[in-house]
Parts: sequence; structure tokens; C-alpha cells
Amino acid sequence: MKIIDLSREIYHRTPQYPGQPSIIVGVWKDHDEAFRDSGNVWGNAVMYFSMPDHGTTHLDAPRHFHKTGTSIDKFPLERCIVPGVCLDLRHMAPRAEITPKHLEEAAAKAGAPIPKGGTVLLCTGHHARTFPKPAYNTDNPGVNVAATEWLAKQGIVSFGIDSMRPGPEGNVNSLVHKACHELGITHMESLVQLEELIGKGQFQFIGLPLKIKEGTGSPIRAVAILND
Repeated sequence: MKIIDLSREIYHRTPQYPGQPSIIVGVWKDHDEAFRDSGNVWGNAVMYFSMPDHGTTHLDAPRHFHKTGTSIDKFPLERCIVPGVCLDLRHMAPRAEITPKHLEEAAAKAGAPIPKGGTVLLCTGHHARTFPKPAYNTDNPGVNVAATEWLAKQGIVSFGIDSMRPGPEGNVNSLVHKACHELGITHMESLVQLEELIGKGQFQFIGLPLKIKEGTGSPIRAVAILND
């Protein structure tokens, strides 16, 4: 068994979605300070962080798409541990729209069928090319509405991508979010190391969210498990 970590690192001021709160990480108490305050034999260090529920690698809850949607604390965990397959879309140009034809061609080369009740991870190479440069925030290719509908027709519960939005920047991205609500699927954003999954066939995907009350999304520790 091999585990591939698909999650972005969380650190102070790591790039976040434009217009959302900054990601703040700091030291609340280091070991020396904790010892001085309590006289504890060891001195227990504590850190703190502040971030939006859509910071770094995360899962969008249906509440993000519509005010009546399911919040992240009520999101079915069965949809977070599912079979997956990765599609190679590294040839897509920056800001390009990924269409059903692109997905069909990539799926034919994936080495395994798209699993019903599973997830599809889209490797565009965007993270590897641009992170943490400013282009990471703006230049990603992404699916359009027709491609989102094509994915849903394959019987998946979610899809993921290696950028901070599922569609290219602008109206298309907003319409993709709306389509996810209407189609009853969701997506993960800001995945990394998807290149490690290309050509590997089917794997087990795990991406469990935090139990944030009424949350519209949550950071996840996303991993893929490959069997020998």
C-alpha cells in the first residue's frame, strides 16, 4: 500500500482565494513561555490558526452553492471515502475551459473506468506550474458547465482539481458552482501531487472534513491510497 498526500500545506499567509480572509498561523505559547507560566515539568507548546472554511485543500459543502444546501457538518461522510481515478489534463492552456470532449479523451487513457459513486481528480498541472506565484490565483484552466454535467452523468459524487476553483476565473466558475448544486455533486479544490496518480488506474480516495457547524466547506486532509 502507498499513500499519496494530495493536500496543501497550511502555513502563515499561504495563498487563499482572492477576497477571502487571510490564513493566519502563529505561536500562542512556545515551550519556554508555557513553562514560565505554569511551572509544568515540560511546558506544553500551543499554536493557533485562523482561516476561511474554503482555505487551502478543501471540500465544498452544498451550503456553499445554495442557502438551502447541506452544511459541511451534515455532509455524508460516505461520500468522502470513495474510489477514484485521475485524468491527465496537463495539456490544457492557462484559463482554458475543459470541455466534455477533453474529459472523454482523458478518461479513455486513464487506465480504469470512472467509478460510479466515486470521484474524478483532474490533474491540470496548474499547482505544479504556478504555486505560490500570483498566477496560481488567476490562471487555472477549469471545467465548464457542459463538462460538469458530463462528470455528473458518469455517476460520481464529486470531482477534484489542482487549483483553487473548479472552473476558469470569471462567470464560468460561478456557473459551475451553480451546476454542482443542481446536479447533486460537489468538488474539492487546491489539491496537489495529482501527477503521482496519472496512469495508476483506480485508487481509494479519502478527504474527511472538519465538523464545522453550519459550515459552507472545510479543509480536508486529502489522500489517495494505491494498492501494490
